[in-house]
Amino acid sequence: MSRTTDRTGGSEDPFAVAESLQSVVRDTAAVERQRPAEAPEGQHTEAIRPDEQDRDTPPEEDRRDTVVVDDAMLGRRETVRVPTQRRPPQVKRAPLLVAALFATVWATLLTYLPVAAVIGLARTLEGAGGLTGAAHAGLAGWLLGHGVPIGTSIGPLALAPLLLTVLIVWRLNRAGLHVTRAIGARHSGSVPRALLAAVAVGSAYTLVGVLAAELTDGRGTEISTGRAASHFFVLGVLGALVGALRGTGAVATIARRTPPFLRHGIRTGLVAAFLIVGAGAVIGGLAVALGGAQAAEIIANYQTGVAGQAGITLISIGYAVNASIWVAAYLLGPGFALGVDTIVRLTEVTLGAPPMLPLIAGLPEGPMGAAGTTLLALPVIAGAVAGWTLTQRLRFGRDSAWRATRRKGKNAAADPEPSWLLVVTSSLFAGPVAGLLMAVLAWASGGALGSGRLSDIGPDPLQTGIVAAIVVAVSVSLGAAATRAFRRG
Repeated sequence: MSRTTDRTGGSEDPFAVAESLQSVVRDTAAVERQRPAEAPEGQHTEAIRPDEQDRDTPPEEDRRDTVVVDDAMLGRRETVRVPTQRRPPQVKRAPLLVAALFATVWATLLTYLPVAAVIGLARTLEGAGGLTGAAHAGLAGWLLGHGVPIGTSIGPLALAPLLLTVLIVWRLNRAGLHVTRAIGARHSGSVPRALLAAVAVGSAYTLVGVLAAELTDGRGTEISTGRAASHFFVLGVLGALVGALRGTGAVATIARRTPPFLRHGIRTGLVAAFLIVGAGAVIGGLAVALGGAQAAEIIANYQTGVAGQAGITLISIGYAVNASIWVAAYLLGPGFALGVDTIVRLTEVTLGAPPMLPLIAGLPEGPMGAAGTTLLALPVIAGAVAGWTLTQRLRFGRDSAWRATRRKGKNAAADPEPSWLLVVTSSLFAGPVAGLLMAVLAWASGGALGSGRLSDIGPDPLQTGIVAAIVVAVSVSLGAAATRAFRRG
């Protein structure tokens, strides 16, 4: 940096430099006016203003004063170099393939290791095999959690523990979210980029499924590689798609393009279906708790020691979601089967020899009678609650339906009422949505435990879906209409 002669040597005060620079830089404008060609030496100059007749009538705010600038004086001033504005550093994004592989491997480890650890602990303490056998058994159980049938000497095992499936879907959801962040698609609102991330995760997960099937096949178990590949691809794409849509913000993009009655109907149907499953979980849990003595007796009959009993308990917990769906079908009316030619419903109970698991401690011994039929009101109440949330959501927009009334207080009555057409169409459309979801859950919760009498376990998907659609459509409509009438009254 250059220094002037009138400054102390070595002085590089940035404030003084900036002040001197500011005093030099001036805006100037050309002035059409006669003046001496050269100012007399030693004579000071001053600013001049053009007369009104000499101006080309510029606006008042455009008038500028001009000064004579002494080049020699400018040369003696200290100058600084002003840096240009730096561009923000470009963040290096991971390639899609690398991000998908890393997220998929991480999701695989977090879902497989707990299964292998539990089974390995039980086998090691019981002396049934080493780490290799535990890893093989854990891999077979992990494949079963994806719905892949396991061929055994007693027949196919195709009853998936849905609690493990829920864990798998959750980790795949997180994998899709992480991939969208890694490739820079977060909050982009792009549906194609979300689909691309989901397909990438699903493809990588398919490779994992094929590898797992090859490692498990041929050691007392039979695994179809093609079946494993299809299950892993579908589960991987659907699980990752949920996270990718959330990560990119494409959910809002899709919602804006969807007609209002479809948007509200889908959401209300999902709420109603999950409330019905929740009611099934509560009733099923109470039934098992009341039959706790029978459950303890079943566990003790295995005579496998502490580790074996812990393993049986954990297996029963893995099927807790299945049991919740079965009880939900029981509350809806169609009921469920626990073997060939068996049925468990409110008005009829026909059982053979059920599987000896602690969960059967909650099975009813016979028809519930007139008092037990009041349980049929639980799905109706769940649908009515979903109808109430629908009206609250329509009134308060995106506000939480559960807290809107409390937050709005007395001013809630001033909010405009939604149109009857939107309320009715959304309520009616919620029925098929809930019915479809309940049918899928009923299908996923069922399966076979061998090729004998336990080859048919679970509710009938078609009957469960049809009954759920009718119950939800009617109860949601009644709940929404009652909420509106009560508010007006």
